[in-house]
Amino acid sequence: MKTFPMFLTMTGRRVVIVGGGEQSAQKCRLMLKTEAQIEVLADGLDVELQSLAHSGRITWIRAAITPAQFEGAALVFVATGCPGQDACLHMLAKAGGAVVNVVDQPDLCDAITPSIIDRDPVVVAIGTEGTAPVLARQIKTRLEEMLEPRLGDLAALAGRLRSFAAARLGPRQRRDLWAWVFNGPVRDQHAQDGDGPVAATIKAVIASGKVPEKGPAPVALVGAGPGSSDLITLRGVQRLQEADVIFYDRLVDPGVLELARRDAERVYVGKEPGCHAWPQDRINSLIVSAALRGQRVVRLKCGDPGVFARGAEEAEALAEAGLAYEIVPGVTAASGAAAAVGGFLTERGKTDTLVLTTGRKADANERPDWVQHLSARSNVAVYMGVQSAEQITDVLRKAGLVDDVQVTAVSNAQRADQKVLECAAPDLVDQIAQEGLVSPAILFLRRTDTSQVADVTAPVALRAV
Repeated sequence: MKTFPMFLTMTGRRVVIVGGGEQSAQKCRLMLKTEAQIEVLADGLDVELQSLAHSGRITWIRAAITPAQFEGAALVFVATGCPGQDACLHMLAKAGGAVVNVVDQPDLCDAITPSIIDRDPVVVAIGTEGTAPVLARQIKTRLEEMLEPRLGDLAALAGRLRSFAAARLGPRQRRDLWAWVFNGPVRDQHAQDGDGPVAATIKAVIASGKVPEKGPAPVALVGAGPGSSDLITLRGVQRLQEADVIFYDRLVDPGVLELARRDAERVYVGKEPGCHAWPQDRINSLIVSAALRGQRVVRLKCGDPGVFARGAEEAEALAEAGLAYEIVPGVTAASGAAAAVGGFLTERGKTDTLVLTTGRKADANERPDWVQHLSARSNVAVYMGVQSAEQITDVLRKAGLVDDVQVTAVSNAQRADQKVLECAAPDLVDQIAQEGLVSPAILFLRRTDTSQVADVTAPVALRAV
């Protein structure tokens, strides 16, 4: 380790930034997050820096630069954008006894600016000793996903209550208290509601002298998104980080599981097409049992738990057991597939109706509800449509629409092995076989000719699989 990470107290201390352009503005933005006194040495300032100077947030100094101007500074940034000028200014700053950072010249730096995650007073700094700033930004992105925006406020609240807790609770009780605050429903409530109700709850617990015991934990029904691991929501990542046990589906990207705590138990409950090795009632039982043991449970589903994912059945089982649950929505497969081909599910003036349905076989004499919505201004997205391609074609043929419908099929959307097929409805079955399309896949049906009107029976309810 060539550099030693350290947090410097900046309240009331001078920070000198040399330069009046964009590089200087970037360092100003960073230091304005602190309570430092910022001086900018430059002949002229860009528009952003001028505004900061006029508002009094920075001090603009226009004078010949000498070593004396750097004496007593806590930190100096040299950021003119000219390598030669920066090198000369570095020598002057060092002559003034300053700790110096020269932008984009690590060999001239006494201090290196890390990538920062700001949840004041919680601050995380990521450094690569100037060798790989892109990697530092990638790590920062991952950590940003883990730490909710209000986490710093909760930490500050805990700090204000520490003396109150110390006066009423023993050491073990205090440890249990803060574990309860930062790893449970209190933290979840704070993320939603902020300080007010949470402060009252913590104060009441401290005053009582009784820290709540770990009881049945809430369950999170989490959508993992349609494919790539970076399409899961921030809240979904947070729940994975909090989970003791994760029950996950066959189609969940392995990269999503890597976002979970390393010590979290992972239980595969996937279902192969036509082979339900994990019946739904068994999955329900496992989720309920784990929550009743006091474990924090995540039920991780591909796409969105509320769209053809049987999340309602699991929620019902939890409710019957008296257990709380949370639904964390995900990017549903139709959205992922449309985005993967550069399209939109709706378009103003072109597509004003969106239908999400499944390719499940209907009764012999029953016409699927989606047929009546099929038009030039509608987009019908059929989930699990590959296995039912023949039935879909037959439905269109009986409705007199088969020659008027274009199909876009997207297999493994948002994954490395994604495949896209576009064809007329009469060719759908043959094209799927020829191109080797497999599940999971979304079929988008769009009518191109509105001269015919389908003979539609009374609407029937769409059914999830």
